[in-house]
Amino acid sequence: MTQVLFVECGFGADQHGQSATKACVRACRDAIEFNSIPSIAKIVPGGYENMKLVIKIGTPKPKEVDEEEVKKVFPYGKIASLVVQEGGLNCSSGVVIEEMGDETDEFLIAVAAVTVGY
Repeated sequence: MTQVLFVECGFGADQHGQSATKACVRACRDAIEFNSIPSIAKIVPGGYENMKLVIKIGTPKPKEVDEEEVKKVFPYGKIASLVVQEGGLNCSSGVVIEEMGDETDEFLIAVAAVTVGY
């Protein structure tokens, strides 16, 4: 990436089921879903297809993240890099609900930074 246009941050959680992937997907969606960037086609040489994304995510369980599921969040652009590292937060939800997939009372929280540029 030679030109950074902006960086968006997001937060995602899985209160039940302890899925690091679900928390990361939600963090990435949170980072991008409230944005509309109609001028990308004019700003980025080659438009949406040449837009590059650098994604960095912090989660308590980075080795359990399905990166292909996370990549599906992004409707266009090329993912230049996706880094999933130790971070986020693991705390207690205060309850175990087996019907919702809970094995423990863990509440997984992930944070994401999505850099957009070309």
